Amino acid sequence: MDALPATGDLESLVIRTDFGSDATWSDVRHAITRPAMFRANVKFVDDQQYEGLTPEQVFELVPAELVHTFIFFVDRETIARPDHPILVIDLFEVPGRTFRVIPSQMWAVQNNLVIGNADWDDFASALDEDGVFRAHS
Repeated sequence: MDALPATGDLESLVIRTDFGSDATWSDVRHAITRPAMFRANVKFVDDQQYEGLTPEQVFELVPAELVHTFIFFVDRETIARPDHPILVIDLFEVPGRTFRVIPSQMWAVQNNLVIGNADWDDFASALDEDGVFRAHS
């Protein structure tokens, strides 16, 4: 697998790792970028070479110039579940720890983690019983 692409300073990667449903992938992308008061500033990576990529494997593919401390995965669970919770992976503080976020709330995670307005623990402490950040949705 190739190294993941670099991003801008305020941009985060969303990696597609499940290719079972193009329609669901399109729905998830639309839900992430749906106009709202705030938007997730993301770069989508839709490349079949990353099919099945695991959180453990992602560390081998992160380019040195990637300045962010986390990454998003649209994986099998994202595609299969009706609320499409996206996997958030810590790349820095406690590498490999995860939680999930529904697409409509991804802006909150992305915006706040990028600028340091909130940290990982702020989101981890607000997860539902199934480990998903839903905020006020």
